[in-house]
Amino acid sequence: MKKLVTQGANSAQPHLVDLHVGALIKTRRKALGISQSALAHALGITFQQVQKYELGSNRVSASKLYEIALKLETPLASFFEGLEAPVDGGPIAGGLTEFLNQRGGRELVAAFTAMSPALRRQLVSMAMAMAATDD
Repeated sequence: MKKLVTQGANSAQPHLVDLHVGALIKTRRKALGISQSALAHALGITFQQVQKYELGSNRVSASKLYEIALKLETPLASFFEGLEAPVDGGPIAGGLTEFLNQRGGRELVAAFTAMSPALRRQLVSMAMAMAATDD
């Protein structure tokens, strides 16, 4: 089993897992058209706390993540999908968190999930071809 590389407890940077979970919370919330304020109200917390969860600057407790999953009507495990144990300090989830935090990343995910499987395959093929020719 591969060992998960963790950051020290004194690190000023959010942990990569917290960034990943936060990005997926934000993606799911936006896909459902729910505002931070509405989610916060449903959870009994402030919208600033939701912001901190989504940025990964505050860790989400297990019980709060369970409540978030219920409110966002998604399986709890979905917030950990794509996490892999990095090898030799490599990125978690193959850069998924970084992708979601880039301009247009969440919109691309939302559009991709709305497509049929056939269109998805075509888009992936096209993107791979474009990436191969981009020098």
